[in-house]
Amino acid sequence: MSRIAIPQVVVCWCFWVVWCCVGLPLEAAEVKAPPPGNVYLAGEEVVVPVPGGGEGWELLSYRDESRVPVTLQGGRAVLGRLPVGFYRLRASNAAPGVWISLAVIEPLKSPTPARSPIALDVAMAWFYPPEKMEAAARLCALAGVNWVRDRMTWRELEPERGRFAAATRYDVSARAQAGAGLRVLQVHHHSPEWANPVTKRFPLDLRDAYRFQRELAQRWRGQVLAFEPWNEADIDVFGGHTGSEMASLQKAAYLGMKAGNPQVIACLNVWAHHRPAQLEDFHANAAWPYYDTYNFHHYEPYDRYPAVYADHRAVSGGRPLWITECAMPVKWAGDPALKELPDENLWDQSERLVKTFAAALHENPAMVFYFLLPHYVEGQTQFGIVRPDLSPRPAYVSLAAVGRLLAEARPLGRLSNGPTNVVAYLFKARPEGREREILVAWTRSGETPLACVADAAWDHLGRPKPANEGAYRLTPAPLFIAVKPRGPWHFEPPPKTPPFLPGKPSPVVLQVLLSAEQTVLAKSAAKVSTERPETLAVYAYNFSERPVRGTLVMKRGAEWVAATAQRDWPLRMELAPMERREIPLPLDLRGKPARMVETVRLEGDFGTAGRPVLSFNLMPHPPRFDRVTLLALSGAGDAGRWAKEISGGGELRIEAVTNGVVVHAEPKGVDRWVYPRLDLIAGERPPEGATGLAFELTVHEGEGKFRVIWREPGGASYVSEATVTPKPGETVETVALFREAVFGTGWSPLDPDGKLNPQILEAVKIGVSTPSTRVRYTVRNLRWVAY
Repeated sequence: MSRIAIPQVVVCWCFWVVWCCVGLPLEAAEVKAPPPGNVYLAGEEVVVPVPGGGEGWELLSYRDESRVPVTLQGGRAVLGRLPVGFYRLRASNAAPGVWISLAVIEPLKSPTPARSPIALDVAMAWFYPPEKMEAAARLCALAGVNWVRDRMTWRELEPERGRFAAATRYDVSARAQAGAGLRVLQVHHHSPEWANPVTKRFPLDLRDAYRFQRELAQRWRGQVLAFEPWNEADIDVFGGHTGSEMASLQKAAYLGMKAGNPQVIACLNVWAHHRPAQLEDFHANAAWPYYDTYNFHHYEPYDRYPAVYADHRAVSGGRPLWITECAMPVKWAGDPALKELPDENLWDQSERLVKTFAAALHENPAMVFYFLLPHYVEGQTQFGIVRPDLSPRPAYVSLAAVGRLLAEARPLGRLSNGPTNVVAYLFKARPEGREREILVAWTRSGETPLACVADAAWDHLGRPKPANEGAYRLTPAPLFIAVKPRGPWHFEPPPKTPPFLPGKPSPVVLQVLLSAEQTVLAKSAAKVSTERPETLAVYAYNFSERPVRGTLVMKRGAEWVAATAQRDWPLRMELAPMERREIPLPLDLRGKPARMVETVRLEGDFGTAGRPVLSFNLMPHPPRFDRVTLLALSGAGDAGRWAKEISGGGELRIEAVTNGVVVHAEPKGVDRWVYPRLDLIAGERPPEGATGLAFELTVHEGEGKFRVIWREPGGASYVSEATVTPKPGETVETVALFREAVFGTGWSPLDPDGKLNPQILEAVKIGVSTPSTRVRYTVRNLRWVAY
C-alpha cells in the first residue's frame, strides 16, 4: 500500500510537539499507571513504562513519519500530550518486531448509539485471564464498539448432562463486558462427549441443545443479550453439517433460548461459506421463524461482497444480517516467538480494517463484527489488532476511527460516476453525536485527487486531514470525509432488504440424524446405497409443556421408501412434553433411476402446535444418474503435462497409468497440500453446456477432502469439492461441479468479473489439503460432462 504523505506543515508541527514533549521533566507529568494497552485519550499525558531501561530510544509515529529521540526518566518515557495516532518506542539495538506500541485516540464525545453497527469479535473468555478482562473490555468501549462476540465451551459449562458448573470464566467475561457497557454475543462449536462422541458434530439428541441454550439464556439474562447456537457448522472443522441439519439444530436452539429468556436475541447458527447447495437445503426447511438475525462470515476480497451478500440475503427470510466475523487478514513474518507483522503488513492491516467495514456496511447489514481483537494466529496469518500485552497495532487505532466516525452508520450508496481508480461509499452516520454524511474513499492504486466540499476529513487513523484547494488526495489508505453538499456525484444505492417471510415457530421439530461419513457437503446430501436397502433415522420432538397430536405426510421422496413401509404413511402420532420419537425411514434405491441428488420432504400438521417441516437430500451411491460426456481429456494420461504444485517444497512424483496418473506426494509445512496442475491446450477447454469434470479417483495413502481448482487466465482461481472422496483402497466415480465453485479467498489473484467462467479455463488442479505427510492417489478418465 502507498504511504499517506502528510502536508509538510503538519509533519513539522507534529514533530515540534513531540520534540518538546519528550523533554518534559518527570514532575511535569502526572505519574500514574498506564491505561489499558498503552491506549491514551487525546489530551492525556503519555507516560509509558519501559522495561529494562537502557539508552538510544526513539519515538516513531505511524509509518515512521517522524523519529524523535527519547530520554528515559525513572524507567519511563515521558512523552507529554501527543496528537491522535499510532506510535512505537524502539531501542536503537532492538531486533525487528521488538518495540513498545502506544496509541492516542479521540475520546468519544457521546455514548456509542445502540444501533451502531460497529462490532468486534473479542473471544474474551478464551484469550484473556480474569485479571485482564476488564482492560480488554475497556479497549473495546474506548474504540466505540457496540457489540462484542465471546466464545464458550459447552463441556466446561455442563460437564454432565443436567449438571451445570456454578462458576466459570464465561461468567467472569460476561460480567466484565457488560460492565463496560458492551452488548455481548456468545457462541460455541463443540458438543460435550456425553452429547456426541464426535464432539465437533451437533448433539445427537436435540433436547440437549434445547436445555443448554435455555439454561444460558436464563443464567446470563441482562449480560449476554444474544447467542449463536453453533459456529460455522457448514465446514469440516466444526462438524461439516448439511443445511438440513443446521435448520433442525436452529429450531431446537431457538425454542430453548426463548424458553429461558423471551427477550434474548436468537441468532442463526452462523455460516462460514455460501455454498448454494447448503443454503438451498437450509432454506427448504423453512427455518426463518426460528432466528431473529441471519448470521454469516466472510473473508472475501471487497469486490466479491455483493455476490456473497446476495447469496445469503436470498435465503435470510428478510431477517437482519449480522456479519459476526470478517477481515482481509495479513501474514506475520520473522521471529516465530513473536509472530509479529512486518511493518508493511502493520500498515496494510490498519487500512484493510477500514475498507472491510465500509464495503460490508454498504451491503446493509445490521451489525458487522471485525475479526479479531486479540493476538491470534492461524498458520502464517495474524488476525489480532492488539498484541499479547494488549498494546495496539495500528489497526486498533483504525477501529477507533471507524467506531467514532461511522457510529450508527447506514449506507446511502457507492460512488458510481467518480474517477475509475476511486472506491467510495457514502453513509449517514452520527459521529460525535451529530448526524452527518460521511464518505469513505480510497484508490485501487496510486494517487487520485477528489474534489469536494467538506466540513472535515480524517485519515484512516482518525487524524484530521486538511483539504488542498478544495480537493483531497486519495491513496490506497482510506479517508473519512464529512461531505456537504454531495456535489455532482451519483451513488449506486445499497441493496434492499428482502421481504420479511412470515411464520410462527412450532414446538414440534423434525430431524434426520446423519454421520459425518454419510454427508457430502458439496451437495448438502446424505449418501444412500444403490446396491442394498438402508434405513435413515428421523426423529420428532415436542419442545413444549403440553402433549401434541398430529400427522406427518411425505410430500417428496416416497418413491425411495421401501415398499413395505410406504403403507404406514401418512403417520399419525402423539408426542408427550419433551418427548423424542424415532421414525425409522427404510430406503430402497436398488434398480431405480435417480438424479445426482434427490430430496425427501416431510410436512406435519399438529393443529395449534403448528406445521413442522423437514427436507433433506439423498445422494445415490454408487451413482446411477444420467450424464452426458461432452469431451474426454485423453491428454491427462501424459505425466509430463502435470505441473508439480505442493506445499513447503515437498517431494512430488507423477507417474502415468492407463488413462490417468498416479500422484506420490510428501507435502511439508504447517498447511499441507498437493494440487498437481494440468494446463489445458487447444480444444480441451470445457465445451458449451458442460457442468463439471468427472473422473475416477483412487486413494492409496493419506487422507483429506479432494478438490478441483479451476484457474482462469490471470490466475484467478475457484475451488469445487469432489462430490465423493473414497476411503483408502477404494475407487469411486466422482465429479466436481462448476456451480459449487468457491473463490480462492486469501490466495487467489482477484477476478475482474467476480465469477467462474468455465469456457475460458486455462488449467485444472486435482488434489487434496491434508494432515498427512504422505499422500498417494490415482486419477483416471477425466472428462467434461453435463448433468
